[in-house]
Amino acid sequence: MSRLALPADFRWGVATSAYQIEGAVDGDGRGTSIWDTFVREPGTVRHGQNADVAIDHYHRLDEDLDHIAALGVSDYRFSIAWPRIIPGGSGEVNARGLDFYDRLVDGLLARGIRPVPTLYHWDLPQPLEDAGGWMSRETAYAFADYAAATAARLADRVADWSTLNEMSVHTLYGYALTDHAPARGLGLGALPAAHHQLLGHGLAVQALRAAGAQRVGVVNQHFPVHPASETREDIEAAMMFAALTNWTFSDPILLGAYPGEEIRAGLGMAEAQVDADLELISAPLDFYGVNYYEPTRIEAPKLGKDYSGVLEVDIPTGLPFSPVPFGAERTTDFGWSVVPEGLTEILVAVHERYPYLPPVIITENGASFHDVVAADGGVHDDRRIAFLADHIAAVEAAVDAGVDVVGYYCWSAFDNFEWAAGFDERFGLIHVDLDTLERTRKDSWYWYRDLIAAQRG
Repeated sequence: MSRLALPADFRWGVATSAYQIEGAVDGDGRGTSIWDTFVREPGTVRHGQNADVAIDHYHRLDEDLDHIAALGVSDYRFSIAWPRIIPGGSGEVNARGLDFYDRLVDGLLARGIRPVPTLYHWDLPQPLEDAGGWMSRETAYAFADYAAATAARLADRVADWSTLNEMSVHTLYGYALTDHAPARGLGLGALPAAHHQLLGHGLAVQALRAAGAQRVGVVNQHFPVHPASETREDIEAAMMFAALTNWTFSDPILLGAYPGEEIRAGLGMAEAQVDADLELISAPLDFYGVNYYEPTRIEAPKLGKDYSGVLEVDIPTGLPFSPVPFGAERTTDFGWSVVPEGLTEILVAVHERYPYLPPVIITENGASFHDVVAADGGVHDDRRIAFLADHIAAVEAAVDAGVDVVGYYCWSAFDNFEWAAGFDERFGLIHVDLDTLERTRKDSWYWYRDLIAAQRG
């Protein structure tokens, strides 16, 4: 391993989310989330699997923290389960739920690791969904109350906080389509859900700072969107898709505006209210999280052409854009294109788009390969090592181009419940046996450990 052309204080980490690893869905007074409801509907998750146990991180906390600490990471990004803190979504705070995160934070600090919690990673309390979910403005205010209650308990030891994770994916998959919870299928009518998440972000920033949080950020997914051809129709289709999936969730935060009047009009709100909300949403941040997995290629829809199966989810017909295969030489076992240079491209694009971009952390980057424990007891995931090496080199290239990237978190520390894909897709540096829950460090775990050590040498 050689030293990389990255800052000496570069933050190396791993990331997870509560619903994907914790299990203990009935533990210590935890309430029901929209995902607990969704997984029980027939046909929603591969093989009918659920995350009631997940990888049982809740009960194996110390063991898992030891695995993370042995990597030598400086940071651990995890999410906090809203239903575990406020089971009803609003109202009474469950102290026993906060006790778990007390143990988690103290365990990290004792091991010399910086806790970096994300307050929302898609596990909305079901009572709030029953009252309208993110389509209701009241959910944003409930989120701020949850942020305040959590920070009141933890901000004396936790300096870095993220508000929400991948609002774009949650809005598209869960509210516009039906592939994720809460499966509303609203199409473009889901735009209010996007706005209310952004409003929740702004309100939570206020609440976190009032509770003593030192640094506050947000986590958005970003990816390049390329037109399928140089025709005006394909370029316009790609620009619209990029506006909806990338810039609708970053422009309000970093520019205080929506990317186009069509999107703003789709909110169905009074102009004065939108302006007041945007002022709140665009409060300055201390860091900006970027999740990157793959780019997308878009064309103007062709009559009668079948666009199914191109992306993880199918974009409905009748919209002004359709995905086409990207044509990458490599793909993951999830079928995602492996395009490391896309990470450099999108980081430079974000840097150029936003004059006041905070320091950037790559808060998620990783790949699913269907790893198995070999006869020698190891997990030999050379393709993941190549993926990580190439993407970290892409971060180097972005830094060389002037982007202020201050950290990289690998997704994920452990194999976990991959939402509607169940447990088939393995993103972890650590293999988890689904029957015994035994943890096995993969070759990529050792590679990442040695890479981090080399940067400190």
